[in-house]
Amino acid sequence: MTATSGPGFSLMVEGLSLAIMTETPLVIAYVMRAGPSTGIATKSGQYDVMQVRWAAHGNYEIVAYAPWSVQELYDLTIKSFNVSEALRVPVILLSDAALAHIWERVVIADPGEVIIINRKKPKVSKELYRPFEPEEDLVPPMACFGEGYKVLVESLTHDEKGYYKPSNEVQRKLVWRLVNKVRKNKDMLFDSASYFTEDAEYVVVAYGSTARSAYALVKDLRSSGIKIGLYRPKLLWPVDEEGLIKATYTAKKVFVVENNIGVYVNEVSRILKHREVISIPVIDIEVPTPDAIFEVMREWM
Repeated sequence: MTATSGPGFSLMVEGLSLAIMTETPLVIAYVMRAGPSTGIATKSGQYDVMQVRWAAHGNYEIVAYAPWSVQELYDLTIKSFNVSEALRVPVILLSDAALAHIWERVVIADPGEVIIINRKKPKVSKELYRPFEPEEDLVPPMACFGEGYKVLVESLTHDEKGYYKPSNEVQRKLVWRLVNKVRKNKDMLFDSASYFTEDAEYVVVAYGSTARSAYALVKDLRSSGIKIGLYRPKLLWPVDEEGLIKATYTAKKVFVVENNIGVYVNEVSRILKHREVISIPVIDIEVPTPDAIFEVMREWM
């Protein structure tokens, strides 16, 4: 596990790609801050949503969670470790500088109450063990150094024994397994929250700290008689397409509120092809206020 902000993550992406290929469990606590470059070191933003998805080279699926409170930072840290260990993938816990500076009440679970998923260990003899031979869930059991198994850790395209094999057959098989082990186990990953979406004519999509202000705005507009709801993805990558479609089913307009120039809106538009999806970009070095969000949103309502 490691922690960083935007500039540090930019320097880590070679290691991220290595972890994807070697199937090394890894949790990265990534605190977004104002940029580009060194920007404003202690101020906030949601600029790096696409960077965490596409920064590493090659084909892969990344897992990234976006908490909106200190309690969720705690809860999703536990979940990130469990997903990382279960699927042998890097998992990114994507927060921002606003959340990093918030003091809030947190319920800490007793150690015995925390669900812990341990990485799978080989069930075969040391002679038969292949370090990259998957089981039905497409995840290979993981022997560690010092346990008596022959462990090969290879960054080049490799077969199930871990040997470099530069061929179409091996490359295709390996890449599709790295991608599909995440897609096949999506039910383990998905996490979201919906508020007032059952009858909503308008739905706001927001994540992280910005969703806090979006939630306050939605409640205010609801109290004035406007049928509006909020869908908050806690998992940004991979996208829970079914969850998004379900939460916006009754909406005639969908607003995607982000503290950036509007980036995640492209994913929402791709999924909700036949809906009017409107980007609400509000760049603020703190957390955008409900009023600031509504100023941009009102003309579209």
